[in-house]
Amino acid sequence: MNAEIRTRAARRVATAAVAAALTVGTATACEDDPRGGGDGKASGASAAPSATAGKDTAPTPSGTATPEPDAAEPPSSGRTLTEAELAKAALATGEVPGYEVTPLQGGDEPGTEKADEPACAPLAAVINGIPEPAAAATVYRTAVDSREEGEETQTVVTLILTAHRNGDAQRVLASLRTAVDACAGGFTTRAADSVSTYSDVRTLPAPRAGDESVACQVTGAVTGAKVPLVFHVVRRGASVVTFYTANFVDARTPEVPSELIRVQTAKLP
Repeated sequence: MNAEIRTRAARRVATAAVAAALTVGTATACEDDPRGGGDGKASGASAAPSATAGKDTAPTPSGTATPEPDAAEPPSSGRTLTEAELAKAALATGEVPGYEVTPLQGGDEPGTEKADEPACAPLAAVINGIPEPAAAATVYRTAVDSREEGEETQTVVTLILTAHRNGDAQRVLASLRTAVDACAGGFTTRAADSVSTYSDVRTLPAPRAGDESVACQVTGAVTGAKVPLVFHVVRRGASVVTFYTANFVDARTPEVPSELIRVQTAKLP
């Protein structure tokens, strides 16, 4: 059993008891939206992660969520935000009805997986919670649907906000797109005392938000059962937000409520 994956999952999904069973052997997915619009969906994570697929806006036949007519965002300032500015721009409790937002449970220590294949390093970086190129500042938050308290499929979404310099925000998404194509057949990563295997890479509908976005799914296993992990990565100006969620209940791809993506992205200056 991969101890680092167990620890990271507990930190990211906010349920140590469930995440402690996480083992590795995954299937991955990613699709990009070259520009942003108003809303989109990612997966609905859960403390015992959400297994609801397609609960918000339905994607268009092209696989991209349709933006709402009134959801246009003003132009970004393009500035590289400080950590304090990122924290101020992070989603807060009450900004999306029903969601409590707190600092990431267990702290913000990133994972340490290294991909065996250099081409797959951007995927390992997202899994670790530290998108590459390295950020100038990073802030972590967890959004939990308090209306689902006590439910096995309670929605929990981890938000990783990163600020970048000199065009690195664009490079985060560009390198991730390239890695998804290059690592379609799967890849392995190594930490100090563990090896993680990801079985394949495929695409998901990307959220239409910010200036551009990419969506990825990685499927692990808990006691032999598939556990889909989903990442939606959105860029607005020089800032990037990674929305992470998982489904520990069944093999269905979980959903991140589109309103979380829309409101969080719009808060970035």
